[in-house]
Amino acid sequence: MIAVELEHAADFDGWRAAARRLAEAGVDPADVIWRTPGGERDLFGADAPMPEPRADAPALRVSRSFIDLAQRVVCHRDEERFSLLYRLLLRLQQQPKLLEFVTDDDVFRADAMVKAVRRERHKMTAFVRFREVATPDGAAFVAWFEPEHHVVRLTAPFFVDRFASMRWSILTPELCVHWDLEALSFTPGATRDLAPDSDRLEDYWLTYYAHIFNPARLKIAAMKREMPMRYWKNLPESSAILGLIRQATSASEEMIAAPALVAPKRTSKILKQVEAARPVAPHADGLEGLRREAEGCRRCPLWSNATQTVFGEGEPDSEFLFVGEQPGDMEDLAGRPFVGPAGQLFNRALADAGIDRSAAYVTNAVKHFKNEPRGKRRIHKSPNISEINACRWWIEREAELLQPKLTVALGASAVRSLTGESHSVLKTRGQVLTSDFLGDVFVTVHPSYLLRLQGEDERRREYDAFVSDLMKARRLVHG
Repeated sequence: MIAVELEHAADFDGWRAAARRLAEAGVDPADVIWRTPGGERDLFGADAPMPEPRADAPALRVSRSFIDLAQRVVCHRDEERFSLLYRLLLRLQQQPKLLEFVTDDDVFRADAMVKAVRRERHKMTAFVRFREVATPDGAAFVAWFEPEHHVVRLTAPFFVDRFASMRWSILTPELCVHWDLEALSFTPGATRDLAPDSDRLEDYWLTYYAHIFNPARLKIAAMKREMPMRYWKNLPESSAILGLIRQATSASEEMIAAPALVAPKRTSKILKQVEAARPVAPHADGLEGLRREAEGCRRCPLWSNATQTVFGEGEPDSEFLFVGEQPGDMEDLAGRPFVGPAGQLFNRALADAGIDRSAAYVTNAVKHFKNEPRGKRRIHKSPNISEINACRWWIEREAELLQPKLTVALGASAVRSLTGESHSVLKTRGQVLTSDFLGDVFVTVHPSYLLRLQGEDERRREYDAFVSDLMKARRLVHG
């Protein structure tokens, strides 16, 4: 048997170096014993020397996901963890996608270890309680924790980021970690009596905890599941928990019996806004009913500065759904989408691309004209994300009723509305993105972009590119 001596219980670097050499020498996993300080020793047989790699050994190849998995598995307490990882390493050379087969026994076992380590790291970050102690160099903070797995080294950087400006130590039975404002250091495990029992701030913490404890929302089983009782003995608030639980019933009854508080004046305004934004079911009369619903839309403040809602227009069986950005000045006055200069250019481009305008349903990501008055003119302003998100509800209802063969996003606001993400239109034009409620979304520019171009040659070139995009969209539908 070949015995590999590791420096500590979670020695990933030592395991990796030894595993690479063993694999290149063709050593079977059953012929290797992995040892950590304080671990059990084999009672039979002498240790064989570490073999030399074979000259014809192929280069080892593993994915980044395996490295991430191995760095967490070594933190588990299972004594077979290093053997399991070495076995997986060898199998991955023949099955590069092995980790995708979650029903495989080795993969399933490794995933379970990763989950256990993840839970323990969460418990450590949640249940470590520092207490202040006086030292010759000033105040320091000490905590005691008893981890179930070897997660101290893996979790220590979290505390450095969180408490970088104070000197602290976390003592555990197997390993202690210390931060001196400049570097991390590790020392052997300690005993509970070396950690302080309380400090001058503990009374304040207990008072705060008692005040935020909500008896009306007490769920003992859930609390024990999230904060297992084995941690209670090291938590300062544990002395108050049982008393607060016993008082929960009477405290809840007092809350119910107490007179209702008078709501602040702004509450009525907030409630009206919430009610106005409440989703309503599409009207039973299809698109026409939905249009009538939208006439009273108050989901965002844009309605207050617009003439009317500008809803979508087209036949219910349209093959194409074209989504623009927002109505312009002429659309706002007419109450119809795509009737201004950009709409006229759009109609001409559709004809040149061979798309029947009657087979297209046109609408906008935002249903009200966002503008800024300047004298007698109203200057167009682009909608922000919250306004786009508020109006997305109407787009989703239109899509449910239309079920188009293809949706075309005209401009950045349309892309944001349909995909929920911001994209550069000039980088994604001509591409197909994915919408969670519409499926494929074809991206191109808004026709108003063409109107803003200065040179005649550039306008002609971009118009041809726009028509080319529309022809590509037509081919996606008709082949």
